Amino acid sequence: MQLASSLGPMSGVDMSPHTRAMVAAAAHAFMFGKKITGVHDHESGRDLRIAAEAREDRLQGFDGDRSAKFHATPFELYDTGDDAFVSIEIDGLKAQGYDRRSSSHYSLSVTDQVVQLYDHAAASWFAFSIQIA
Repeated sequence: MQLASSLGPMSGVDMSPHTRAMVAAAAHAFMFGKKITGVHDHESGRDLRIAAEAREDRLQGFDGDRSAKFHATPFELYDTGDDAFVSIEIDGLKAQGYDRRSSSHYSLSVTDQVVQLYDHAAASWFAFSIQIA
């Protein structure tokens, strides 16, 4: 795929589903400044217990399904459950970054309460509906 090849070789494995969901929630919280109370993963059809809140340039979050905290800046997300970092670069209603755990690049775009995330290693799009307070 042309988009993936423009970022260099994609030797990584797919991002984990919970990492995709956390990145979607964090990006949405930073972009809109709204408290996230849940995330619906369209691929699995599941409502995920992910909450996040951004205040200025800091984000605190919790993945209730894994009992794991995560926190972020507009540049990087840290998942305490996986002890893993994911870079995040936000530009308007789009973002991109790199999941160090899976060695996978991603890009995403947001429309209202839906985040579309493209996992370059999986060569697939993933949709998340964001529930806000």
